[in-house]
Amino acid sequence: MKNLDEIIERAHQSFEDRTKVRDQALKQARRLTRYCANAIRAIHRDECALAEEHLIAAAELVAELNAVASRYPDIYYAGYTQDALKEYTEAQVTRALISGRELPSPEELRVEYNTYLKGLAESAGELRRRTLDILRHNRYEEAERLLGFMDEIYAVLVTIDYPDAITGGLRRLTDIVRGVTERTRGDLTMSLRQERLERQLRRFEEHIGDR
Repeated sequence: MKNLDEIIERAHQSFEDRTKVRDQALKQARRLTRYCANAIRAIHRDECALAEEHLIAAAELVAELNAVASRYPDIYYAGYTQDALKEYTEAQVTRALISGRELPSPEELRVEYNTYLKGLAESAGELRRRTLDILRHNRYEEAERLLGFMDEIYAVLVTIDYPDAITGGLRRLTDIVRGVTERTRGDLTMSLRQERLERQLRRFEEHIGDR
């Protein structure tokens, strides 16, 4: 028992350090989520420079969170950390698909595969939001392009047939993507039909006017 005090002291030091790292990771995760939300808002407003600014700041936080992984993997893989990294993935994927850039890989974003796929799944909701916005301005070709991306996202997600313990609950998000995609397809179809009907009515009115 002579060395018990030394053991307890080392335990105290370890717990103190772990607590500091955990508190720091929580703050970083909250800031990362905020930067990503602001980036997505800027993307929808076509404020490209502002979106880039937020994503650069977010990438710096991702690097800081990744540094935690080598010291305390349990903190890095905690729900709040991975949720923030999922939001980062969602923002980067949304920006890429809307702007026509190449899709970033998990390695480029420095996130785990299950986190990446969940961020990819949630980007479908942002594509729906974008589609509904541009339909109000009759941008049908762009809307069809985004719907095509949503179809592709769902098509690849349904191939990930692994237990939720491995994917982190991806199956539920895949079901949500299917519903979001089908609702968007219905909205786009109705909008196209209405546009064609309005065009035919204008032609009819012009024809009557000529007579």
